[in-house]
Amino acid sequence: MRRLSRLTLLVLLSPIALSAQGNYLIDWEEVGEESINHLINLVRINTSNPPGNETEAAVYLQKALAAEDISSDLYALDPDRANLVARYKGNGSKRPILVMGHTDVVGVQAEKWTEEPFGGLRKDGWIYGRGTLDDKDNVTAGLMLMLLLHRYEVELDRDIIFLAESGEEGTPEVGINYMIDHHWDKIEAEFCLAEGGGNVLGDHGVEVVGIQTAEKTPRRATLIATGTAGHGSVPRLDNPITAIAKAVSRLGEWHTEMRLNSTTRAYFERLAAMSSEEDAWRYRNIENPEETEEIQQYFLESYPFHYSVLRSSIVPTIIDGGFRKNVIPSEASAMLDIRMLPDEDVDAFYDQMREIIDNPSIQVVPEAIYRPVSPTSPVDNEMFQVLETVASEMYPDATILPRMSTGATDMAQIRARGVPAYGIGAIRSVEELNSGNGAHGDNERVSEDSIKQLVEFIWYTILAIAASE
Repeated sequence: MRRLSRLTLLVLLSPIALSAQGNYLIDWEEVGEESINHLINLVRINTSNPPGNETEAAVYLQKALAAEDISSDLYALDPDRANLVARYKGNGSKRPILVMGHTDVVGVQAEKWTEEPFGGLRKDGWIYGRGTLDDKDNVTAGLMLMLLLHRYEVELDRDIIFLAESGEEGTPEVGINYMIDHHWDKIEAEFCLAEGGGNVLGDHGVEVVGIQTAEKTPRRATLIATGTAGHGSVPRLDNPITAIAKAVSRLGEWHTEMRLNSTTRAYFERLAAMSSEEDAWRYRNIENPEETEEIQQYFLESYPFHYSVLRSSIVPTIIDGGFRKNVIPSEASAMLDIRMLPDEDVDAFYDQMREIIDNPSIQVVPEAIYRPVSPTSPVDNEMFQVLETVASEMYPDATILPRMSTGATDMAQIRARGVPAYGIGAIRSVEELNSGNGAHGDNERVSEDSIKQLVEFIWYTILAIAASE
């Protein structure tokens, strides 16, 4: 009885709960334990892409929902790679909210892990395993949201759609592309919540809440140099190895045009307000023509993320050429990981690359486009304002930062369909962010507290934007 009174008091005093319809007596510790168990079970399902096998995860989610009489449907281009959709019905006075997460994960080099990648080990306040940060944490949060809405019979003005999608890690044709092209009516919404954000934990709690409102667009290309094959003892002017090395060097030294968009402008303005005097000066003078060159060089040397979000970037990742130490090959190539700003003119950028390379014998071969150009999601609409409010009430001392991801997510396809999308994510310390335990890394892990608070965050967000008065 004493515990019930304490929980009641916590809920009644919560300004977030009071802002939504009704008050819900939720034991967040109990919900947190349930969430952790679901995450562990999902991690133990090996959905490495390739091949994916996401249907196994989708079936797990479907059974978890069905256990509480919640219906869901599977949609699959490939029977082994199904997408799950569940819908909680509101009164329809407002348009739906889409909550999505992807069930596939990148592969692992198991020998480099200290823990079993698909073991779902719970140890010292952490859950280890591939997908704990990318993206089975968000899948778990979406599942728990649906369960809680049904348990408490929450009255909403909007439908809430939960999409557990396949193929995000490089094969969207079986996942988000398939759902948009063939089942858009099942997931169409006014706003979308997904992965891509992240919160920074400091000495006194969460200091930064990062909400992804934009992302760079992957536009990879391969450079191909050709020349005359011959004996390695006789130098040749058309040696493809020399040509490709020069081309990569020139592109590596190219400082592409810097420019801000609505997301990065707000990001640096808010970052300045919370930073040291020296850093704040840099953030406020990014566009100052007398200072920007020095600032950009500082970012490149000391904070590459800031350098990258300000421009379209080119990073050589693979150079390939030759097969014997005494043979000049007839061909050499280099892979470029190009991440363009959302407003970049793709063809014009490739033309600039050719000018920088300045060698007509080198071809620039663009990779097939698998994610569309997508607009930046606004920071002045109802959804972002709700996210700010919830973040401010859960983490009173935190700065809320809209951020542009240098990576890519399936929110690109959602934004391209005109739906503003916002990425939320895990809580991690600066030390953890700089470790090798992150998304796509060895020993990927998430803290127990992070999972618990992610579920709580998405619950309060949905109540604030969708609950009936």
